[in-house]
Order: sequence, then C-alpha cells, then structure tokens
Amino acid sequence: MAATKTSLEKLSKTDTIHLRKRHVGQACKLFYKHDPLKIVRAERQYMYDENDVQYLDCINNVAHVGHCHPEVVRAACDQLSILNTNNRFLHDNLVICARKLTSILPEPLSVCFLVNSGSEANDLALRLARIHTKHHDVITVDHAYHGHLTSLIDISPYKFNLPGGTGKPSWVHVAPCPDTYRGKYRASDYPPGTDLGAKYADDVRLLIKKAVDSNRTISAFFAESLMSCGGQVILPPNYLRNVYRYVREAGGVCIADEVQVGFGRVGKHWWAFQLQGDDVIPDIVTVGKPMGNGHPVAAVITTRSIANSFQQTGVEYFNTYGGNPVSCAVANAVMDVLEKEHLRDHATQVGNHFFNSLCQLQAKHPLIGDVRGVGLFIGIELVRDREKKIPATEEAEHVVARMREEHILISSDGPDRNVLKLKPPMVFTEQNADLTIKVLDQVLNEIAYLDFNHESSEKRSKADTERPEELSSQIIKT
Repeated sequence: MAATKTSLEKLSKTDTIHLRKRHVGQACKLFYKHDPLKIVRAERQYMYDENDVQYLDCINNVAHVGHCHPEVVRAACDQLSILNTNNRFLHDNLVICARKLTSILPEPLSVCFLVNSGSEANDLALRLARIHTKHHDVITVDHAYHGHLTSLIDISPYKFNLPGGTGKPSWVHVAPCPDTYRGKYRASDYPPGTDLGAKYADDVRLLIKKAVDSNRTISAFFAESLMSCGGQVILPPNYLRNVYRYVREAGGVCIADEVQVGFGRVGKHWWAFQLQGDDVIPDIVTVGKPMGNGHPVAAVITTRSIANSFQQTGVEYFNTYGGNPVSCAVANAVMDVLEKEHLRDHATQVGNHFFNSLCQLQAKHPLIGDVRGVGLFIGIELVRDREKKIPATEEAEHVVARMREEHILISSDGPDRNVLKLKPPMVFTEQNADLTIKVLDQVLNEIAYLDFNHESSEKRSKADTERPEELSSQIIKT
C-alpha cells in the first residue's frame, strides 16, 4: 500500500526519508535514526507527528518559552511584515534588545554584539579574548562542546576526541571535567564537606603553570556554566571562583558559555554561572538557543574595556543578519514572556518536584547511579554497578527508545552516553514530570528482564580507572 501524506505535509514520510538520504549530508544526525520521527507541528511542551500523535518534549531547550508561543510568533510576523534589514541602520529593536540583555546581567557586562547562533557567539568570544589579552592559548574542560565552527571544534574535546576527530591542538589545554560523581575527584572518595571545587580548580592552576613554563600565553578559560553534552554536570561550589582568579592572574579572560543553560533555565537565577556566587562574574558571556525560542539569534555580552580593545584594532565587525529587526523583536518577546509568565519561578517549582521524584525513583532502581540538576536542567546517570560506577550505556539507549515508544522524548549524552538528559521547554508542568516519572519507572522495571552486552561498558570503565591522569583528555568517546 502506498504511503499517504497528511494536510500538514508536502511529502509522505517515505518520500521525505528518501530525499533526505539523497540530498542531505549523512553526517547530519537524526533522532531515532532507525525509525526517525517526522514532526509537523508543535505547541508549548508538545510535538506532533504526521499522524497527529502527541509527544511530550523533554529535549528542546531551544523552544524555551514553549513551542510556537503566540507572543513570540506575533512579534516575528509583525516585524517581518514591516522591515527586516541589517544593523548598519538604526532600529529600536536592536538597542532595546541590548538594553534588556545587559539589564539581566551583572556589571560590568554592558556591551552586546548580536549574532545568529551560539557557535557564532562563541567564535566571536574567542576572537575578543585574544585581541584583548594579546595572548593565544585556551583552557577548556574535558568533554566540553562549544559549537560546530572549526575554531570551536578545536576547543571541544566532545568532538575532537572522536575516532574521526582531529585531536587536541597544541594551543589547547584540557582541564579535567569537574564531575564529582564519576570524575577525577569523586564525592564518594572524600569526607563530607571536602571542597572538590577547589581541587578541580587547582588542576586548572597547574595547567596554567605548565603552559607558562613552556612559554605559552593564556588568552581565555572557556567553559559552559553547566556542562550539557558532557553529561549534565553541575559544577561544584568554588570551582569558577578559583578558576577565574587563576586565569586572570595569568593575564587571561573568563568566558561563560550560557548557550544551552541561560535565560532562567536554572530557575533561581537568569544565568547558570550565578549559581557559583554573586561575586563570580565572567568577562564574556555567550548566549543563544533559548534566546530566540527557535529563531536563529544569539549574542556576546562583554565589558566596555574588552569591547574597546576590539574597536581599537580598526577592523569593523559586521554581521549581515546579526541584530536584524526581526531577530531582535523575537528575542525581546522571549525575554518579556519569561518575566510576564514568571517562568523562572515556574522552573524552580517544577524542577524541584521533578528532581525529588527522580531521587525517589533512584532509591527503587539500582540502575540509577546519580540524579543531578537545578531548575529544568536535570541529568540521570545510569550505571551497572553503583560502587564501581560502570556506565550503563546500552541500557540508556534502550530507555531513550522505549520512552519514545511511550510518546515521551528524551535523549542521552555524556562521554559514555549513559546520562539521560532532561531539558524541556520552560512551560513543562508538574503533571508532565509525574507522567515522565511513571513511564520511566515502568521502563526501568522492564530492563531487569532484558539481557545486555556489557563487554564494551566494562572496557570503558576499566580504561577510565586505569588511564594516567594527564591523558584524561585523550580518551576516545564511544
């Protein structure tokens, strides 16, 4: 029987798959590649396929205030019907956007550059840091991902350590991931109250010393304020406070990548770096994804002195679409909705409920080794053995597939792909959380009766515990 198409499709699903395989680069990854979803519409925290089947979206931190929020859609349509041009002309939307952004960031972060994507923002941040410091090298964090441009792959161990990756450039210095569950310094190995943030920060200090002793210069410490692709890692207290001090003492600047976690996802603050303390302020902040609720808009916010260094080169900065009236109208609407609908408070309330419910599930299922998160940024690390912390990679893959069958969309990540990631739209409700918990409980119950091939997981765990510390950044991701 021939495949049919619905009123919201131009092509049948079969034809869409055929044309994608024929004309779209196969390096472009699909969710559920063996049976990909065809999503034709979305609203709030729900997505719908071509058969109008509803899926609960626990993945899309991009649709920050909810898919197709009417105020955001209206702002885009209204402005697009009047004018869309580049930022070499004066326009109110751009300056209002810059004012809004700087108003929700601490001093002295007061100057904005509007761009199109998080990758573009991070590339510009790297350029700003090098021009201002007149230094070159960068300190990054193991398992970090900062974007798809060549300059950013170079500082993203998540990518350059892949089997087909280019490897670490000589000017990049990789600090251990500050993961207190399965990282170099584990909370389970130290007395309660041990300052693990300071211990991880001291490794950065040693990296800097080694670089300086080799006549290298540090331009920047580049880190996500919460590590997303690295496995939903929450930075331990005092980590950034100490690292920022060491980096500045070496003449570098501190860059906070908020592309995935900014704009109130953590609930109690606008920005995840603020979780480390009011006195912890980066020199450059990059934002993207949630800023446009799906529309391509992003920004770099920095200090007046760094912006002045950039200006004094005499090389103008121009971006054809960065800061255009439509993009700025969308960003302004997103920030307005966040405030009017009190979505930061909502993220705190729902996030706490979700987190506490997951902790109860952890007590029931030994497969759940760790639950961590803040606001609507949550990770569930699955392990085969809680004491040895052997990653349950195959089980995580199974959970993701089974949750999709139950119409709940989640993903997995981390160096061993064993961390379930939950970053839903900010309108996600307690009822949504309860449903996710109920279905996850059922799926984890099923796993007890399944047989998995654990040889690869055991090899990874052995390599993780036996590798020399200095080679930690060279581990190949699988």
